[in-house]
Amino acid sequence: MSAVFRSFSSASFKTLKEAAVLSPSWWFVSARSKFSKARIPKEFFAERSKEHERYGGDPDRPHKLHIVTRVKSVVGRPYWEKEMVKYLGLQKAHKPVIHKNTPAVNSQLKFVKHLVRIQPLKTPYGLPAEQDMADSYINSKGELIVHRLLQPADHKAIES
Repeated sequence: MSAVFRSFSSASFKTLKEAAVLSPSWWFVSARSKFSKARIPKEFFAERSKEHERYGGDPDRPHKLHIVTRVKSVVGRPYWEKEMVKYLGLQKAHKPVIHKNTPAVNSQLKFVKHLVRIQPLKTPYGLPAEQDMADSYINSKGELIVHRLLQPADHKAIES
């Protein structure tokens, strides 16, 4: 209550109407908002290394490619989200698109993160060579499966 009287007595206004125009909350000064602690729990800012394990990632060696799939419709969404979905090549729902894991692409994905599912692209058999690209595919776990073409063996290696 003392805060109320302090703010009212310190104001030197000619009329009560003039005080309301200059300061909309002239009658109430909250000390709690100035000196209270943040109500966000400290666990929210803790390191999330467990999440890296859950999604199959390593914080020291991040994955190089994202598999981005649109899972929600853009009907009724703002125009900037529709343009970003079109720019990222996600016009068709449930059709995966591969993007690089760069800060520029990640900032674009941040605009539509509620419409898409982002998975890391895992390469258990390594990256495919140019001649193996036709026989490679992405399975449902987000792994790039490469069927390598067999190369003929050298006759010298067989004889020895």
